[in-house]
Amino acid sequence: MSLYDIVGLFGVAAYIGAYALLQVDRLRSDDLRYLALNGVGSGLILVSLLGSFNLPSFVTQTLWLGFTIVGAFRALAKRRAAS
Repeated sequence: MSLYDIVGLFGVAAYIGAYALLQVDRLRSDDLRYLALNGVGSGLILVSLLGSFNLPSFVTQTLWLGFTIVGAFRALAKRRAAS
């Protein structure tokens, strides 16, 4: 197993952890911790693609990271408006 594989597995763990915490009501989808786990997950998977590039995975992870960034900005704006 290469270092890229290990990095990718940490990315998958971040995704799965975020989703699990969402499903058991420990996090909400607008919680910055949930968004951070998703962003870290997609970022690490993107890094893992340096070891073995896969275009569909690259597109998926890039879009996932983009949507996560949009979600984070929206969550921050919502918090600012509430305070």
